[in-house]
Amino acid sequence: MRPHFSVILLTTLIGAGQGLFLALYVTELAEPLGWHVPARSSFYFVGGIIAGGLALLGLIASFFHLGHPERAWRAATMWRTSWLSREVIVLPAFIAGAFAYGLAHHFGWPPLPLIGVLTLLACLALFVCTAMIYMSLKFLQEWATPLTLVNFFLLGAASGLTLAVPLAWLYAQQLAMLCAYAAIAMTLAAFASRAASLARNARLRPSSSIHSATGIQGRVVQRSQGFTAGSFNTREFFHGATVRMFRLVKWGFVLLVFPLPVLLIAAGTSQGQVWLMGTAFAAQFIGLLAERWFFFAEANHPQNLYYRAIA
Repeated sequence: MRPHFSVILLTTLIGAGQGLFLALYVTELAEPLGWHVPARSSFYFVGGIIAGGLALLGLIASFFHLGHPERAWRAATMWRTSWLSREVIVLPAFIAGAFAYGLAHHFGWPPLPLIGVLTLLACLALFVCTAMIYMSLKFLQEWATPLTLVNFFLLGAASGLTLAVPLAWLYAQQLAMLCAYAAIAMTLAAFASRAASLARNARLRPSSSIHSATGIQGRVVQRSQGFTAGSFNTREFFHGATVRMFRLVKWGFVLLVFPLPVLLIAAGTSQGQVWLMGTAFAAQFIGLLAERWFFFAEANHPQNLYYRAIA
């Protein structure tokens, strides 16, 4: 499939925002249990604003994928049957909830527990809606697996927790090591899940073939794409990258998303260098952009069997 950068930005930005909100909310829930010293309200305020801002940037990026942005509201009308429509509804709810969560901590609004619960539900629902857009497409074998949902959740949570480390160091230093341990653990869990999906997809074979499509037995070789010029099919269902580029992106995101942030977080917290902690998030986010490009490009549409000559 052809990756669209606007969709890549959408899914990575909202994932980081969701992960950061989860880090904030779980931290707040742990306070009454005595797991850590209560954090200042500024930690939750700044974190909530950043989480909502990241999701808002993702929403803005999604508009560049639309041919007629002025008709974007119509995307919500098919919510009964479309996961995309459900995402369109849940995403603004999460953005509003994240902003309200941060502001409630800053101004001490009394309905804070209710705001937190509702935002949590919107956050989890958004993970499901976003992943199901791709997971529900049974004809794309690379996406039609529960690992798609697991990866969206773990990668988003890992990036959000990685961002929470420098945020904690600046606004709630007593939480920095707790956030660092959680970020490293979540990053390793995401690595295990993503490695499992890579191994699974490498073993996939098309369920159809030229023979089953044409009914012709014997040796059949595709020599031409069928016409002299390109078309929607040849533009939208091929990523156009060389095999070398494809492998470079794959190993690039594996390095940037998993081992490098772990090393930077460990170095930053041990040396007390907040810039290393921030670099960990920056490196991981760049890696996630590459990971999401690879996620889309890896999907092999069945129609590519016909256009094998240019695939």
